[in-house]
Amino acid sequence: MVLKGKGKFINRRTPSYGKIYDRFFIYVPTEVARDSAFPFKEGSQVDLEIQGDRLVILVAKEERIKRKER
Repeated sequence: MVLKGKGKFINRRTPSYGKIYDRFFIYVPTEVARDSAFPFKEGSQVDLEIQGDRLVILVAKEERIKRKER
């Protein structure tokens, strides 16, 4: 069974050196992120791809290679 949840796309404007910069985040509900099948760990590098009206998030290619070597 695949866990599902409602996430949120957030913009946190951050001041730095006298300017304000956009920082975008995607909130993933805790019950989804803590599931054993969730493919990401805190600090994981990800590859992002837009396919039509979808955002696809994958474990970064370098990380996939490193995990296979372990």
